[in-house]
Amino acid sequence: MQARSHEDIRRPQLGWTMMETPRFLSEAAMLAMAWPMLLRAPAGDGHPVMVLPGFATNDAMTGLLRAYLAKLGYAVFPWDLGWNLDQHSAGENGEHLAERIEAIAQLTGRKVSLVGWSLGGVIAREAARRDHGALRQVVTLGSPFTGNPRATSLTTLYELLTGNKVSSDETAARYARGHDPLPVPSSAIFSRSDGITAWENCVSQIDPQTENIEVHCSHFGFVSNPGVFWAVADRLALPEGQWAPFVPKGPFAGFFP
Repeated sequence: MQARSHEDIRRPQLGWTMMETPRFLSEAAMLAMAWPMLLRAPAGDGHPVMVLPGFATNDAMTGLLRAYLAKLGYAVFPWDLGWNLDQHSAGENGEHLAERIEAIAQLTGRKVSLVGWSLGGVIAREAARRDHGALRQVVTLGSPFTGNPRATSLTTLYELLTGNKVSSDETAARYARGHDPLPVPSSAIFSRSDGITAWENCVSQIDPQTENIEVHCSHFGFVSNPGVFWAVADRLALPEGQWAPFVPKGPFAGFFP
């Protein structure tokens, strides 16, 4: 998928933003009804999976996703770094997150998969670029890691809480390299009806181990949508060293355009 020019990428329409809460609630209700079918996903191989929360949220917001992955048999870990306020939580150079990944890898003796929602996915991708020796794969959920940093409904709040300026040279550099594939397998799950960030900010250039997966989902629904849960389970179940693109099938195929 080719990156669009910076100027062409706009923040989501106000209607989608205003629908975030009711859509999230409906997706959570669907999740409850779909839970028995979701447990038919391929069983996990027990490898460690760390789930990173979105901007201005903490591990509580990823509790359902972590509980689901634990049910499938993965060794699931929260990010355990408090509220996600970008570098204030992950470290100025990602050192806090790097230490967390290394501790999990040493504890389990296996490489770690990262699943990051929103800003959590941005941070996960940066961790993979810095040091991927302990990482198995990265899955991002509505994560704005490229494109136009102003194409989001939370620009003012983000700048207030993090102290970062989306117009800075550092932010421009972060977004400029964000589109490039990672050195480990990665899947970027995105939604064109995302009410918080432009979907174009959430897709990567593809290569033989990199893909973009479109899903019908709200932004907050990435941590409550049954289609997203199914796709994450499918990606994590891939045998190490045998990556293959996602193919929508089964009872949740309708979530994927």
